[in-house]
Amino acid sequence: MTVALYTDLSLYYDLMCADINYQQQSDCVRRLHHFFGNQGRQHIDLACGTGPHIKCFIDYGFQCKGLDINQPMLDIAEQRCPQATFTLGNMTEFKVDEPVDLISCFLYSLHYCADLEALENCIKCVYAALKPGGIFCFNAVDKHAIDNNKVEHHHAVHENSDFTFTSAWNYVGQGDKQSLLLSIEKTSQTEQHRWQDQHPMVAVSFTQLQAILNPYFELHIFEHEYDRLIPWDTVSGNAIFVCIKS
Repeated sequence: MTVALYTDLSLYYDLMCADINYQQQSDCVRRLHHFFGNQGRQHIDLACGTGPHIKCFIDYGFQCKGLDINQPMLDIAEQRCPQATFTLGNMTEFKVDEPVDLISCFLYSLHYCADLEALENCIKCVYAALKPGGIFCFNAVDKHAIDNNKVEHHHAVHENSDFTFTSAWNYVGQGDKQSLLLSIEKTSQTEQHRWQDQHPMVAVSFTQLQAILNPYFELHIFEHEYDRLIPWDTVSGNAIFVCIKS
């Protein structure tokens, strides 16, 4: 049986992401905030999903909020992080009651903006939500570096079922649209299920991304290495962006 994945993804999201080192990613952003930020402790995680990054920041002593467009994800996040506040909403049109010190967006989730216009709206919302000296950290992929033939696989066993997770970027080679292709196969002794989906995303070059960010922020770009901070070599197609509000 094959059904649309999106409404069911929350049930298997943590299992699908079991190989992700949330602690390492969060610690990298914490260090970047220490080096470049205002040392404040008010934090928002955009596209927070089920909240594993927020859990890390709570442990660091931050007061955290999470924003996501999927309520089932937020239900799990609230159970994981009862100290945090979670809001159902779109990162392209969010507002805050009080500005914060740090905004993060992990796992390439900034690309969930539908197109360049939505991406620019998101950046404007982030800028408005930050205190002076606050920073915005996210990772991104240059559309010219996307390899449509590269597929990530992850296997897991859970509750007597075998799971196979696959994901891949797909970019047609022009324009500002790309897709994230996802599928889950669940096999047990008595049944087999398959979920699949195609998430629309924005395709953007790093040149375009810098042009969008520069009017708002002091910008620093690093290689996509969470265990060490290395300035971007201007060639690689994956990078960590640090945006400082002056």
